[in-house]
Amino acid sequence: MLTGPLGLALDLLDAAQAGARPIRAGDGWPELTLNQAYAVQAALLDRRVARGDRPVGLKLGFTSAAKMRQMGVHEVIVGRLTASMLVADGARVDRGRLIHPRVEPEIAFRVGRDVDLATDTMDAAVDGVCAALEVIDSRYDGFRFDLPRVVADNTSAAAFALGPWSEVDPAATGGLRVTMRTGDGTVVTGSTDAILGHPLRALERLAVLGARLGLRLSAGDVILAGAATEALPLLPGRTEVTVESLGGVALHAEGA
Repeated sequence: MLTGPLGLALDLLDAAQAGARPIRAGDGWPELTLNQAYAVQAALLDRRVARGDRPVGLKLGFTSAAKMRQMGVHEVIVGRLTASMLVADGARVDRGRLIHPRVEPEIAFRVGRDVDLATDTMDAAVDGVCAALEVIDSRYDGFRFDLPRVVADNTSAAAFALGPWSEVDPAATGGLRVTMRTGDGTVVTGSTDAILGHPLRALERLAVLGARLGLRLSAGDVILAGAATEALPLLPGRTEVTVESLGGVALHAEGA
């Protein structure tokens, strides 16, 4: 159980997510080191699990130069995915339960065996690839944060949707064209090479981070490799992502 400044950070983030109310300057946020921020992230996951949620994978953050520039940070980070975050392909998302959601196109890997990243490797662990769409929602006012804050906030994770799985060699995921069409008809394009030059490098970074943090993956878990473009506001209506040779995925946002 976290106490002191870490316990305060945990309570502030938990309340912000539950109430869809951002943490503001006057709320007493404590300064954290990066290691302390990961401890808060882990404690947030424990709270979700205690409420009946369950872990279903991991996500990488800030794996593209565009996203790093957009958010003013310069280090790849890792966050946790849970079952309650998973949205069925084409399903509805209530914007009213979020603070200021944004959406980004990604690809996802599926893990085919249990992996203890503290002692194991990711070699031959992936058995599926698909187009993915992630909704991020910082719990800080104005989407403003430093690296420890976004790590503590579980890398702004809010929701994600997955397209149909393909048995594609992970090495073949480089250089694929990515297109996202948002609720107002805006279209952005990118490439999977925006993810650290090749999505496989996201798996390499995950192995390093996971070893340091003692993370585990179970067979069937999902890895979100990171955004192929900068994030855009999640607007009412249909948002769709397509990835060359992998297919597409969509969700329908509604509410204020």
